[in-house]
Amino acid sequence: MLAPLPLRKLFYAVIMLKSKILPLKTDHLTNTKKTLPAASFYDLQAIDEAGNAIPFSKFKGKKVIIVNTASTCGYAPQFFELEIMKNQFKNNVVVIGFPSNDFKQERAENVSITQFCLNNYGVTFPLMQKGNVAKKNQQQVYQWLSNAANNGWCNHAPTWNFCKYVIDEKGILAHYFSQYVSPINDEFIAAVKN
Repeated sequence: MLAPLPLRKLFYAVIMLKSKILPLKTDHLTNTKKTLPAASFYDLQAIDEAGNAIPFSKFKGKKVIIVNTASTCGYAPQFFELEIMKNQFKNNVVVIGFPSNDFKQERAENVSITQFCLNNYGVTFPLMQKGNVAKKNQQQVYQWLSNAANNGWCNHAPTWNFCKYVIDEKGILAHYFSQYVSPINDEFIAAVKN
């Protein structure tokens, strides 16, 4: 059973102190050399919760934030923060959520995940079908995000729920942020702005 939302928000505030007190070098990775991907981000696609294919080519010219999600995770308040950040940047940023049970915190089915996120966190950004992000049989986009042979530099798969990848307007993977970095953190906002 889920903890009541106020209790979950308090728990989230406590666990986010970790990033301020003991940040890790792997909490934020940057493509400092602006290495181009070997395989194009825009050749990828994903299937949304309704079963529709979403080609990533439709996101050309915008920053794209890919985040693996789980509705019963202690980091779930980041749904709300992602929505705030998305609204701050209006039409220049696209957020795409990829529900996953890789860390045993997303047992719901696609439609109920979307409904839960809308009802509890006001999520309006698209959620794709639930699938693997960190283990074998990764979804196509996570094979690209976590393999330097595809994206040019990053071999970092999600280590927990709410890891975030920022793809720039040209389809270059620019940043990786762990679950410990809030989407409304100054460092994250700066990465999305630049």
